[in-house]
Amino acid sequence: MRTPPLLLFLLLCTCVPARTDAQAQIPDRTMTKEAAKAFKITDWQPLLDRLNYDNDNIAAKGMLYFEESDDYLLTGYDYGEFYDWDIYFENLYLANFGVSDYCFSNLKTFLKRQHLNGFVSRTLIEPRPYQQFKPFLAQIAFLGSKQTNDFLWLTERVDGAENSGPAEGGIMDEKTYVDGLTYYERLQKYVDFWFWFQDFDKNGLPVWNSADHSGMDNQFSRAGSFNAFRVEGVDLACYLYRELKNMEVLAHMTQHLDDEKRYKQQAEELAANIRKYLWNEEDGFFYDRDERTGEQIKVKSVAGFMPLFAGVATFEQAERLVQEHLTNEEEFWLPYPIPAYAKTEPDYDQSAGDHGCNWRGTAWIPTNYMVFHGLLDYGYRDLAKELADKTFRMVMDRNPTTREYYNAETGAGLGLDPFWGWSTLAYFMPLEWELNYNPTSVHWQSIIPLAKDYLGLEFPAHGKARK
Repeated sequence: MRTPPLLLFLLLCTCVPARTDAQAQIPDRTMTKEAAKAFKITDWQPLLDRLNYDNDNIAAKGMLYFEESDDYLLTGYDYGEFYDWDIYFENLYLANFGVSDYCFSNLKTFLKRQHLNGFVSRTLIEPRPYQQFKPFLAQIAFLGSKQTNDFLWLTERVDGAENSGPAEGGIMDEKTYVDGLTYYERLQKYVDFWFWFQDFDKNGLPVWNSADHSGMDNQFSRAGSFNAFRVEGVDLACYLYRELKNMEVLAHMTQHLDDEKRYKQQAEELAANIRKYLWNEEDGFFYDRDERTGEQIKVKSVAGFMPLFAGVATFEQAERLVQEHLTNEEEFWLPYPIPAYAKTEPDYDQSAGDHGCNWRGTAWIPTNYMVFHGLLDYGYRDLAKELADKTFRMVMDRNPTTREYYNAETGAGLGLDPFWGWSTLAYFMPLEWELNYNPTSVHWQSIIPLAKDYLGLEFPAHGKARK
């Protein structure tokens, strides 16, 4: 549900009162009080301290000068790589502080490295020539534009940066420049690449390169091994649906009205294909599909709930997903949900994994966050509250620092420590629930700087301010 216009206007027009001491940092806001009551938050100070600590790390270590673009880029990783969907979630977090710079600096840097056929690598420092940037570029563009109320930047015509090596779907020269395209045109070519070059049976559902490409790194049993190019991912299709809906808005705002109609129709067709090919009526679950055999891959992954986030599941399908699987304590409703794999899967695992990154049963905040908003959209407000509370407690109370991911049975943090990337979204889920506010909406909805407006926090000097 969208925030009523009058309420949204009042929220945006309310100013932050002066602060006199540490406890007075919490503005006297009705919504803040209601959120504290609903989630039994008796003292906001520990959250403020955690946010300030994470923000200091982001400003000092996560905003890195990138010589090629002569700008600062955002990353949640201390080793300095920039990843596709991470950038979206990291910028969602910064939007709570009114910071939008890195939607644009990261996005433009990736797009300028685009190959002639539209391919954009999902990594920047060490480009992966066979893994296209996950379908989040248009969503990043829309998130930034919603904060600045500016869409004209999309019409800026720019030359590309230097590329090296091959790309899927075409033979590339050693060095290739893509010149003279607007950012909007680059986004178009990027979206088209998915359907032209990664949908081999032309049923409207592109494939992942592998589990690694999906971002759920070691879910090989459901998304394939490296360079398999055979799994039509439920998550991939849902991200693409959202990407098309965002392109529909960007086309409208830049007066490409024929494109607007085309993206609307393409999104509707994709939603129909998700329901046709990936829904299993007998099991009441969305599964990935092996494009070569035409068979569904019956592995229950958190990816199966992405049709809730995308809004493509019917209400009947949503009911079965929630009642038979999400809230099933034998599958996904563990003490600290949502595990990336159902507990019933043979390779379910709560450890940190061989390489310090495990998606076979641990809980990850971005997938929790997406399912949380899907539940709200489908009217499961009480369940969304419970998920928000469990996620908040896991990240805030069970761990002294923000972690990369978590044990879904104990709530213990795993992976990078400290981590200042996408896990920080957990801290704002209670307020988003109370406000019924969705910054990921594919429709026009103003972005509310929750940290500034409700917690009285400003983001420290960063990026260009330090240059």
